[in-house]
Amino acid sequence: MAKNIINLVEKSLKKRHRKEARFRIFGVLSVALALTFLILLFGMIISKGYGAFLRTEIALEIDLSEASLLENSEISFKKIDKNNLPELLDQISYRGLIKQALREKFSDAKTLAEINSLYQTTSKIAALELKNSIANHPELIGTKNIFWISASSRFDIYFKHNQVTSLNEKQLNWANQLIENKELRTVANWKFFEFADSREPEIAGIGAGFVGSFLVMFIFLSCAFPVGVMCAFYLEEFAPKNRLTDIIEISINNLAAIPSIIYGLLGLTVYLQFFCMPRSSALVGGMTLFMLVLPVIIIATRNTIRAIPSSIRDAAMALGASKMQVVLHHLLPLSVPGIMTGTILAVSRALGETAPLLMIGMVAFIADIPQKFTDSTTVLPVQIYLWSDSPEVGFSEKTAAAILVLLAVLILFNLVAVILRKKFEKKW
Repeated sequence: MAKNIINLVEKSLKKRHRKEARFRIFGVLSVALALTFLILLFGMIISKGYGAFLRTEIALEIDLSEASLLENSEISFKKIDKNNLPELLDQISYRGLIKQALREKFSDAKTLAEINSLYQTTSKIAALELKNSIANHPELIGTKNIFWISASSRFDIYFKHNQVTSLNEKQLNWANQLIENKELRTVANWKFFEFADSREPEIAGIGAGFVGSFLVMFIFLSCAFPVGVMCAFYLEEFAPKNRLTDIIEISINNLAAIPSIIYGLLGLTVYLQFFCMPRSSALVGGMTLFMLVLPVIIIATRNTIRAIPSSIRDAAMALGASKMQVVLHHLLPLSVPGIMTGTILAVSRALGETAPLLMIGMVAFIADIPQKFTDSTTVLPVQIYLWSDSPEVGFSEKTAAAILVLLAVLILFNLVAVILRKKFEKKW
């Protein structure tokens, strides 16, 4: 009898051990599958977007002799006067100088179509680059020198990714000629961070979206943080426990779960239609996201306050402290790490939102970096949305690069939240 019982127990143990082993295997496979998809996703984004952080420059020999400058001037002047440099720089047709250098370099461009294709090798910003180079080195006027000029988006894509679909046969020959003669180079594309949006992929940058994101963040954080913290402390420490506070608590929890586009509709109705605030501005965007993150901050703060042992309250009040003194001198300092963690996570969520901002008109084309809160602006998620819908091949890598920047910002915020929680977290 005892032997049969032992055999049954052993069989049961073996069966349970096999189930546990299978469960562990499935768990490891699930983690591996998730990591694989994550690595593939990041790998695809990085491989597609790293090129936007680089730009290609073409070496052109620009003739700045007196005869060439007289030929390529918008307002005729009799001679070169370096003493009157600002006026001289404003009169020169830099695009004409670049076109002349291109025709001299690639003399096989004969027909009008070929010449137009030749002019498409350089960026729209090449004229401004040449002007800045001459302004920084006026001693070059009267000479013939090599200048490095930004390539157009289609040539840039070919040089970096060997993508030939955007080039015709002539352009492909010219590109290969530049490669053979080592007359091109790749440099860091700081203009990607400095410039605002543009119809030309090689000029478009995230400057307006980046600045706009932080202007919006400043607005909603300066409103949501004090209001959310004060609301949480009042509800948790001062408000009477009755049916009204129960309704308020349920409402706050429900507001945290409402789809973000509803807040966009609310912002459209309240701020734009009722208060007539400036459309597509950081002010309206910040006030709309303020409503979005406020419930999140309230809930995070209340959970932090509840985690503080009641013995701290009892000890402070036993020593004669008032309710306000207990809150200001004990509960608030002890809850700061949790409040900061919840606030940073709320900010991370708000910075990645697109739908509510589209509803208030922040989908507009912004060609200038905003200078104040009432200027028309955009944010990084909306910038990504706009670029992803653009047909030009150059915007594809710009979209991926903007996603990388946004991910880096969000990862940084979440990393700060983890560090704060680990550094200041108290075990009760």
